[in-house]
Amino acid sequence: MIRIKGLDHVVIRAQNVDAMCNFYCDVLGCSVERRSTKFGLTQLRAGDALIDVVSVEGELGRLGGAPPGKGGRNMDHFCVRLDSFDEQVVRAHLAKFDVVGSDLAKRYGAEGYGPSIYIQDPEGNTVELKGPPN
Repeated sequence: MIRIKGLDHVVIRAQNVDAMCNFYCDVLGCSVERRSTKFGLTQLRAGDALIDVVSVEGELGRLGGAPPGKGGRNMDHFCVRLDSFDEQVVRAHLAKFDVVGSDLAKRYGAEGYGPSIYIQDPEGNTVELKGPPN
């Protein structure tokens, strides 16, 4: 069984990363936690969670297709933090529902680096399942 502890992060694709970061920091009180120019990613601290803003021109942003608008998506994925993460248990649970996860990877989230896999919901939204930090 999978037990969700809470929302870890949301990833938003943006055409103007600076404007988005200014909005979330100035209007909503977030703060910049870290940046990765390699991926075109800025991670903003939002309480116990993160809001990741990725440039549609960056490595991650290009994977989402057209830029935000009528023909494109602006949310890349959202991540839920699991109480615990035993890869075999998680995959066995998903298999009961014919859901196949991505390869296991160590990724950064609101609590630091930890194990994660990606799955797709029935509408094609990407959901990251993330375990506790290592």
